[in-house]
Amino acid sequence: MRKRLTAQWRRGVLLLVTGCLVAAGAAGCGDAGNEHNPPGANARVGPVLIRYAHIAEPPDGPWEPGDDAPFYLWLFNQGEDTDRLLGAETTVARSVDTVRADGTVRGPVDVPTRKLIELEKGRTHLLLRNLSRQIRGGDYVWVTLRFERAGEVALQVHSQVPTYVEDATDAPGLTSPSPGG
Repeated sequence: MRKRLTAQWRRGVLLLVTGCLVAAGAAGCGDAGNEHNPPGANARVGPVLIRYAHIAEPPDGPWEPGDDAPFYLWLFNQGEDTDRLLGAETTVARSVDTVRADGTVRGPVDVPTRKLIELEKGRTHLLLRNLSRQIRGGDYVWVTLRFERAGEVALQVHSQVPTYVEDATDAPGLTSPSPGG
């Protein structure tokens, strides 16, 4: 009896490991042809998924005190009801504003259900206003996002090049899934 249970257990473990390896291979794990370095922090608050949250890497040296630094992220609401990103805060800037592509301030951002909201360069995004300290490419800072329904979440975000944009680096990256991306 003991020998039979051990054999069944081994067979189950083997099937589980094989299934995991097949799934990992299908996802491109370890495939050098599909390597990418997606930027930023990922999190979840309630039904809202937060992806690629990062501060844009400074273009010509570090962001200096007094500079405004763009903050990019993608949002996806898996819930039943529309939510809204009300705002954000951080200790490294006087304020965090939601701005349109042209830099003008706008109000909260709707996060409808089952729709990807891309807050990034050339679109509505967040802007860390009047930095209180220097931020170099590679530095991390804490930013708290506040949603109307989902609540708050604090993220440790990285200052880096957004590699989901094809021409951001020499390395292959993720492309925007939205039309005109």
